[in-house]
Amino acid sequence: MKFKRIIISIVIIALFGLTGAKVGALWPQQQVETNKPQPVLPFLTSSSETIEKTQIDPQVQTLLDHLNSRLQHNPDDFEASLLRGLLLFQVGGLVDAITELQTLTQRAPKFQLAHLILGDLLLARFNQVDALGSNALSDGVTPAHNRSVERLQSEARARLQGYLSLVDNVNVPRALLALSRNTEYALVVDKSKNRLYVFRNSGPALPPQLIDDFYIVLGKRVGDKFSEGDLKTPNGVYFVTSFLPDAKLPPLYGSGAFPVNYPNEYDRRLQKTGSGIWLHGTDKSLYSRPPLDSEGCVVLTNHEFDLIGQYVEVGRTPIIISESVNWVSSREWLDQNIEVQAALETWRQNWEQANVTAYLDMYSQDFWSKKYDKEGWGIYKKRIFSGKTFQKIDLSEISVLTYPETNNNQPMVVANFIQHYRSNNFNGNLHKRLYMVKEQDDWKVLYEGRQ
Repeated sequence: MKFKRIIISIVIIALFGLTGAKVGALWPQQQVETNKPQPVLPFLTSSSETIEKTQIDPQVQTLLDHLNSRLQHNPDDFEASLLRGLLLFQVGGLVDAITELQTLTQRAPKFQLAHLILGDLLLARFNQVDALGSNALSDGVTPAHNRSVERLQSEARARLQGYLSLVDNVNVPRALLALSRNTEYALVVDKSKNRLYVFRNSGPALPPQLIDDFYIVLGKRVGDKFSEGDLKTPNGVYFVTSFLPDAKLPPLYGSGAFPVNYPNEYDRRLQKTGSGIWLHGTDKSLYSRPPLDSEGCVVLTNHEFDLIGQYVEVGRTPIIISESVNWVSSREWLDQNIEVQAALETWRQNWEQANVTAYLDMYSQDFWSKKYDKEGWGIYKKRIFSGKTFQKIDLSEISVLTYPETNNNQPMVVANFIQHYRSNNFNGNLHKRLYMVKEQDDWKVLYEGRQ
């Protein structure tokens, strides 16, 4: 059948946010009609003959291979099926692309974006489509319909850009410097990509491994949350504090919710207000929502929220939310890990040895705790040290997490650990948290308190 390969809107809108070189290689311009059949990549269960890889642009082949890998890992990865259908269309496999989308809409009947793209692919057989949701059959539709299409277009853009951001050889997130032995997984949110990444702890001195990623919905307004009702998603290092099942929640929250500890210690120091920042599902009448549609929470589809439950441990799993993920090489990650852990060990030794001057010198002038500022902390610690004939201090279950960029651009980390303290007049263990900030090439304690 003769037809033009029509670049639907998910391609067009991608042009607005991606480099020309990448998009140009991925989606060629419209071609003139030809009787020569276009190459068709069979989908995973197809009985079609496999085409030579040289017939497909290498970059497109890489994308297809990555999507195939995702589907082999998780056959219910509906986003991967959606993107795979689009790529099949781009390499000339209109029939296979339609089949992929038809199967997807049958398996995920509430996935509105999949239905819209399927409709466009069906119309593409007759050369009637030149943009996602915009064709001759939609002339004269209501403003409400146009708004719905625009919301789906924004979702398409966010999903596509989030996916493409992982195709390049990403390395390690600076956010996850060290995870304790008992912290099996960590969640990292990239607000700029509407993406949540799941990392598995690989063990001491080994970079964490990316094992999954999901499209997410964020607050209706962009930027860091500062006040109650500002409809923004906060930036910071947070921890999951509880699990709320769907039976105890309004329908808006879908399959359930994981509240996090916003505002954290640093947020309160900055006088940020608000509460109720959760990781939760989607209203069960829907499949997904536009990328900026929550009141500040991080929202997944219900299917993906259920998947993420296997990675989350209440009271232990960190979730680092930032405007964009800072990816670094394994070497740079290890160097910073060693640097921060060395500073933490120096702090421990100075304390254990009752070296008052060196110990207090490791505290920032801006230090605060629940009861003390820097001056008050010094007075308190000198009094404590005067009554000690010996101290034995050990730290275990250490996690070190890099804080997203702060207002003064000073590097900052959050260290969680169990403190084992023994002395001549007191013994005890404590789950402790330190905020450490880098000042003139030295790490200083900015905050100290219980977890």
